[in-house]
Amino acid sequence: MANNVVDFETLVAFMTDAFVGVGVPREDAAICADVLVESDKRGIESHGVNRFKPIYIDRINAGIQNPVTNFEIIKETATTAVVDGHDGMGQVIGYKAMEMAINKAKEYGMGMVAVRNSCHYGIAGYYVSQATKEGCIGITGTNARPSVAPTFGVDGMFGTNPLTLGVPTDEDFDFVLDCATSITQNGRIEYFERINKDVPAGTIIGNDGAPVEGSASDALKRIRQGTAALATLGGIGEDLGGYKGYGYAMFVELLSAILQDGNYCKDLDGKDKDGKLAPYHLGHFFIAIDTNHFLGEELARKKAGDIVREVRNSTVAPGEDRIYTAGEKEWDVWLSRKDSGVPINDAVQKEFNKVRDELKLDYKFPWED
Repeated sequence: MANNVVDFETLVAFMTDAFVGVGVPREDAAICADVLVESDKRGIESHGVNRFKPIYIDRINAGIQNPVTNFEIIKETATTAVVDGHDGMGQVIGYKAMEMAINKAKEYGMGMVAVRNSCHYGIAGYYVSQATKEGCIGITGTNARPSVAPTFGVDGMFGTNPLTLGVPTDEDFDFVLDCATSITQNGRIEYFERINKDVPAGTIIGNDGAPVEGSASDALKRIRQGTAALATLGGIGEDLGGYKGYGYAMFVELLSAILQDGNYCKDLDGKDKDGKLAPYHLGHFFIAIDTNHFLGEELARKKAGDIVREVRNSTVAPGEDRIYTAGEKEWDVWLSRKDSGVPINDAVQKEFNKVRDELKLDYKFPWED
């Protein structure tokens, strides 16, 4: 069997060249590729190279995402800013917006940037990690294509709307909680489809109010057709706290729209009034809090490290090996992949070959040996 593992350098180089090939400036292309590969470094296959072609290359080619990003500052104060991304590259917009928030935090203690008219920005954890590396607490969120139902509802009203948090620690990895406010996300269902895995029971609700189970491909079709929707954290109904995920999803939707006068809910479905493909016009927010404006980065990192270590050292449940804290499993994946690279499944192999051949790029991949 041909080797399907590709090293990080080759992945970054290939995707950078491919993004340049469809019109993205090289400096921006490098940011986009770095965000995607960082996802796979952390073991988040749903948001890495699996989405390179269908979410980014295809949308640029379809004319619903601009390869050249116009990062326009609409309004700015000492600690805040509103940015219009003009449907450019979400990763570039996210990187620059969090960089702006960090710079404001370094000077004034806190900074926040609200964004409108952006596109999918990859893993939200990338941006809070920008903050933690600089000794800041980082927070970000984004709305997305409506596919998540509110509690007691069946219509997809929200995106998977991650509320993502990062805190610097004195360990090898920072505390980074990067997860959707739904039980699972579209990207994961798409990944399950690629590997022929059924959807987890209880994660999707049909328009008849019954759980959707079985084939990920069938579940995706129903979500796209509007006859099913993802369930919020806590699950369908209130018994296991689904209203909590619903509330968090609503909070992210609000901060992704009200400060920047952005689109929301059903207006984010990527279709115009005639049902044709259209830009998604997503909203994001980025917050940075500088620990040095409190009692200092060193103390904050040490205290955060003490807290996560104390939790991990508490009593482990019978049958379990250990207790994890946010960011630890991703660090373990990085350690396991740093000397080898990312395993590429058959579907993505074909996509890489297709993009390379169409753009006439000079690459030979391991699966072609």
